[in-house]
Amino acid sequence: MNVGSIVKFRDRNWVVLPSTRDHVYRLRPLTGIMDDVVEVHKLLSDLIGYTIPEERLSPAQFPPPSAESVSDSVSARLFWQAARLTLREGAAPLRCLANISIRPRTYQFVPLLMALRLDPVRLFIADDVGVGKTIEALLVARELFDRGEITRLAVLCPPYLCDQWQKELTEKFNLEAVVFRSGMIAQLEREAPRGTSIYEYFPIQVISIDWVKTDRNRRLFLQYCPELVIVDEVHGAAAAGGTNKSQQRRHELLQEIARDTKRHLILLSATPHSGVQDAFHSLLKLLDPKFANCNLEDEEWRSQLARHFIQRTRGDINNEWKDSSPTFPERCPRDVSYKLSEEWKKLFDATWDFCSPIVHSGKHLEEHRRRMRYWGVLALLRCVMSSPAAAVEALARRTESPPTLAENQPAETDTDETESDPVRSDFSEEAADDEVPLPDIAQIADEQSARNQLASLKRLADNLRKDPKTHDPKLVICTKQVWQLIEEGYHPIIWCRYVATAEYVGEFLKAEAERLGKEVEVCVITGRMGEDERRDLIAALPVDSPHILVATDCLSEGINLQEKFTAVIHYDLPWNPNRLEQREGRVDRFGQTSPSVVVVRLYGSDNPVDGAVLKILYQKADEIRKSLGTYVPLPESQADISGAIIQWLLAKGRSSVDSEDLFSDLLEEPPVKEIEGLWEIQSKREKESRSRFAQKRIKADEVQQELEISDAILGDPEEVRNFLLAAFQRLGISYREEKAKFPPNARVYRIGVPNSEVKDVVFSDGNKQAPAGRPATDGWCFSFDSPTPPNAEFVGRNHRVVRRLARYLFEKALTADEKQMAEAAITRCGVLRTREVTFLTVLLLLRVRYLMWFPSSSETRERRPLLGEEVLLTGFRFPDFSSPQELTKEEALRLLTEAGSSSNVPLAEKKEIAGKLLPELKMPAEASSAPPSPASSSITQALRRLIDERAAELEKSHKRIREAISERVRGLSIKPQLPPDLLGMLVLLPEVDL
Repeated sequence: MNVGSIVKFRDRNWVVLPSTRDHVYRLRPLTGIMDDVVEVHKLLSDLIGYTIPEERLSPAQFPPPSAESVSDSVSARLFWQAARLTLREGAAPLRCLANISIRPRTYQFVPLLMALRLDPVRLFIADDVGVGKTIEALLVARELFDRGEITRLAVLCPPYLCDQWQKELTEKFNLEAVVFRSGMIAQLEREAPRGTSIYEYFPIQVISIDWVKTDRNRRLFLQYCPELVIVDEVHGAAAAGGTNKSQQRRHELLQEIARDTKRHLILLSATPHSGVQDAFHSLLKLLDPKFANCNLEDEEWRSQLARHFIQRTRGDINNEWKDSSPTFPERCPRDVSYKLSEEWKKLFDATWDFCSPIVHSGKHLEEHRRRMRYWGVLALLRCVMSSPAAAVEALARRTESPPTLAENQPAETDTDETESDPVRSDFSEEAADDEVPLPDIAQIADEQSARNQLASLKRLADNLRKDPKTHDPKLVICTKQVWQLIEEGYHPIIWCRYVATAEYVGEFLKAEAERLGKEVEVCVITGRMGEDERRDLIAALPVDSPHILVATDCLSEGINLQEKFTAVIHYDLPWNPNRLEQREGRVDRFGQTSPSVVVVRLYGSDNPVDGAVLKILYQKADEIRKSLGTYVPLPESQADISGAIIQWLLAKGRSSVDSEDLFSDLLEEPPVKEIEGLWEIQSKREKESRSRFAQKRIKADEVQQELEISDAILGDPEEVRNFLLAAFQRLGISYREEKAKFPPNARVYRIGVPNSEVKDVVFSDGNKQAPAGRPATDGWCFSFDSPTPPNAEFVGRNHRVVRRLARYLFEKALTADEKQMAEAAITRCGVLRTREVTFLTVLLLLRVRYLMWFPSSSETRERRPLLGEEVLLTGFRFPDFSSPQELTKEEALRLLTEAGSSSNVPLAEKKEIAGKLLPELKMPAEASSAPPSPASSSITQALRRLIDERAAELEKSHKRIREAISERVRGLSIKPQLPPDLLGMLVLLPEVDL
């Protein structure tokens, strides 16, 4: 049985699909989809078929339409749309579009076009923060799956990103992923067959890179490493020499993965260049060993790297890729200051007086002890300036018997080693620990007088905490900003450094909301909660009523919050601006539906710590952003520069802190001059890199051309909208455009209650009866626009309701008996009288299957054909019944979508006309013995010519996107599998004026 042929098995018609095993038939029901595929052992089928004929595969034909099923033009249009929307094995050059549940923006297809011109795919996507690198990488992965070039995939990422990747793979790209990390392995091993490695058994894997890099896990992973590996946040796996053992282990793992020259590898990072040239080249070497020492000043090297490396700013995308709506929101910064109250100033001054002598007296100590002492006072000062609650917790623990530093280190379940430098880790880009740090007090000040001072400081902090409305201007100002943002229609996130501060702020906001009678939901999330609890709390927040999130930096990476939040308040300024950008990037990113995002930075105008961070670091970061149009991170080699600044301030003494010339003096200090110089160099390098690797060679019209070809086969978003609304109307499902609680320009719809049959077949989802898990009787809000407003669900061609509804209608039309035909919502034949034609005109709906050979990048895998399908619309005009004239593709489509009925045609006449025409519609086959009539012969020849020309067009399209790989293009071919399926017919009768 040839791939693409129709067979009969167990009293049902099936399509033969490609199989990677010679002894197995893969069959898809003629009216079904890929979810219904079954496998039949060839030998067993033949043996059992001797006694049970239904178990043997036998050739079959697609059932022709029946004249008894004749209906109107609306029915024919709906059937045509349903047929296209059931296609999953698309013949288009971008096959992935048939199997994803989102509509990516045009610019996000550029890495995919780059990947299709590489063999193997070795790609580094370094687009700006929030551009959508995950979507870009998974478009490549889905395309390679659908082309049969890979069967397995692994995503390596930091542990806090695993769940986010699993969600994106499953919900948006229809790839069922499992997460590999500590705590889940025992369960996965129970699911895998005995003697089979979990790395071999599960095809789609999301793995914590810190878990798999360990000696006990790395060997097995490498033994069964998939054909494609995606590495997220890959800058954390650059070669690190001896300074960071954990990072170096990550790099060694990637080196071993990249050693297989046939393996596909995609690297992702918004900050690929840390400022260390050797580290950057160590990442480029993973793409190709020749890039280890490439000179990016040389045009030839840049040209070679540009095939593998893409780096675009938001400005590049907004200027070059004009979509129908703004791609990114406008970021609106607001700097809001406060002055310390008299009581808080007293606490601050006393803490400063306590810390300064400790820093001075530690200068004679060895390096490690000096840094430990410095880190301890720095952490204490930071807690005091965060909030009275954090100050109380820090001071209370320091006056008791606190655990040692080693005991206080957070448990890292996915690593086998921890960083040894607490100062650097406190300023690093890794997910921050939000607990109050507890260095051993004995290493800071071991005298009783010091303990007495700490107890005195705690009493001051206790007094502050008892009356925050009087003594805590920071909290009062923050609360005013929150109410203002809510009145403006924003939903804010308040970022805090410590758990104690977040809980303190959250409690105050809840009490104030209750006192003022404000109906607002306040949610507090900290690192003391598990990941599942955090997700559940965020999911429970209402999107159509005011809500506030108070969070620590446990959420500042890996969690996409743009669907529910539109503003950011930095309650505690991070001492590394890299962290500031990551916080803001949770809401200011692709998918944000608000046209603007407000960012509020709170700082103490009389607080020298905040002043130093703002003047030295944030001011420089803002200057670079305005100049370059994108964020450039603080060089990693100087990530603790904030600490150096604070150390310098402490060393100056409190009398100097109030000096107006303090910051001008600080600007001339060596640490500051050094960081400014390094940052300038890195900014210049970033600007040059992004101008070189913005991929301006691939133009928007080139991408649009490929999308239009795919949309013509699969249906574009507007056609999905037309189908769903028309199907609802045909099935008696009421719907209305929903304006309340949605932006004015949003097109959101709400449906009523469907009938029981449609509800069970289309809307049921296990025990849930609505697409979004809500009862269908409550109504379901949906939109065809992406990004989609909160509280509405995006509906694209692969949404489960569209998929199920198209299949439901398609199967109803194909399988209805004579009794059901009269009641069917759509049928395969239509007849109408219209003024749009002057002669009898017949429109034909065909489903054509193609065998598609794509050369494999793997030498060990046999070259096998894939199956591609499309629905073709064609038509014929009959000035003379024996000499039909073929319609153009555009004319046939216009008549199908626009021709309206001018007068009624009796049902008996419809059946008579359809009954006479259907026998003349002979489908072209490889060979035929029956002599056709003249009209039938003309139609058959025209259809054969149409199908052959269409196959040639598709082959040309597939070759065009792989034009850079001549050897791959030579082995690519597409052949039609005849005969095509005659799905339906629409007859247009000219109006006769009497």
